[in-house]
Amino acid sequence: MPEYRRILLDGAVTPMRREGDVLVGGDGRTVAVDEAVHLPPCEPTKIVAVHLNHRSRVSEFQARLPAAPTYFHKPTSSLNAHGGAVVRPAGCSYLNYEGEVAIVIGRTARGITPAEAGAYIAGYTIGNDFGLHDFRDTDAGSMLRVKGSDTLCPLGPGLVDDWDFRGRRIRTYVNGVVAQDGSTDEMTWDMHYLVADIARTITLNPGDVLLSGTPANSRPVEPGDVVQVEVEGLGTLTNHVVEGPTPIPQEYGAQPTASEQVLSTALGGDWEHRGIRPPH
Repeated sequence: MPEYRRILLDGAVTPMRREGDVLVGGDGRTVAVDEAVHLPPCEPTKIVAVHLNHRSRVSEFQARLPAAPTYFHKPTSSLNAHGGAVVRPAGCSYLNYEGEVAIVIGRTARGITPAEAGAYIAGYTIGNDFGLHDFRDTDAGSMLRVKGSDTLCPLGPGLVDDWDFRGRRIRTYVNGVVAQDGSTDEMTWDMHYLVADIARTITLNPGDVLLSGTPANSRPVEPGDVVQVEVEGLGTLTNHVVEGPTPIPQEYGAQPTASEQVLSTALGGDWEHRGIRPPH
């Protein structure tokens, strides 16, 4: 399966093709995969994420899915890359990983059917839909700061353009220990359905990203933790968590909270009956 990456090479954004442990540019320049400074593998105009999709996650939250998927938006300023630092602002405590598959659009899509959607997909990459749940009380409707704060959307390491999403294993590791273990077969709505659903009313442009949902067991991570998302056939996306240098200003704006809503979401409770969550 061909895999393409975008890296910073000699100060310039450079598209590369992976050949084993080496990345090869169109001009013949090469760089070792482990030595490359990675960039997100695409340049989206928008990043759309589905709320609940994996059955294990739905069961964990003791929730009921609606008749059709619901979504939220992550601004492009949240983009991050393989090897990048994910920033937990000082004064916040509930930064959660969410390993998942990211769909990358290849052609302008509007008014297409699920049966047609595959022809509009450039390929797939790995996403980690980090959430800063300290702001869930104030941003529950929009998820703007929860999911859209800077650095909270790592994508990568590369784009694979000939990948069958069916029956693929998704694992998230924290400091080398398995934290999430799921499969794309858990998805209620598959990749083609999600693309067609959004494209009914929103034009999807080349490079746009749809995040397809995460399995159960999203939990908070701390500064110093290394988080890896491994998807069968797509590789491994690696990031590390750091603490932001300055705290959230207290003089204005919403403040981080640790309400039952925050805790039940960050620690794996359910959204309909706060406080019912497994031990941690």
